Amino acid sequence: MARTKEFNEDKALDKAIEIFWHKGYNGTSAQDLVTYLGLSRSSLYDTFGDKQKLFSKSLQRYQKQAQETVKDLLEKSDNVKKTLHDIFKQAVLESLENRITKGCFMVNSSVELAMHDEEIAKIVKDNSKTMEEVFTNAVKKGQEAGHISKQQDARGLARFIFNSYSGIRVLARTGERDKQVYDDIVKAVFSIL
Repeated sequence: MARTKEFNEDKALDKAIEIFWHKGYNGTSAQDLVTYLGLSRSSLYDTFGDKQKLFSKSLQRYQKQAQETVKDLLEKSDNVKKTLHDIFKQAVLESLENRITKGCFMVNSSVELAMHDEEIAKIVKDNSKTMEEVFTNAVKKGQEAGHISKQQDARGLARFIFNSYSGIRVLARTGERDKQVYDDIVKAVFSIL
């Protein structure tokens, strides 16, 4: 008779996201995963396969959650420019308040692994394409409402916004704690919109 799983896979993935986000793929050992997730090695590997597969599943879960959150905020927004500003302000707040400078799990994974791992590169590329579409739709909506300038192409602005947002997350990963640095970046981004 097959044993039934005595843990929730989604909760285990959420914990895997936390440790991979904090330590990176290469900095996380198999023992770290066993300890942090509170699973036996056999349960871990029977459910998720190897460390690389667990990392990939964790990154995909993070991607889906992050995309849905941003997409939902922007689609429900009555003022896209203000909502974008709120998203940037939240990224700055997290960058300054987080004791452990985590940055963004997707951006961190891109920098650490995308050049060497085709599966991770595909996830990162898919994420970029999806976020570009989300931001393009938001910019168009903001332009139609008169909140965002029509002087720039919506897709070009979306790429700029996403790149700037990602850059803030990379800066956070370096441990930058000067709020003025972040405020200057955000001010420059929104002066263009």
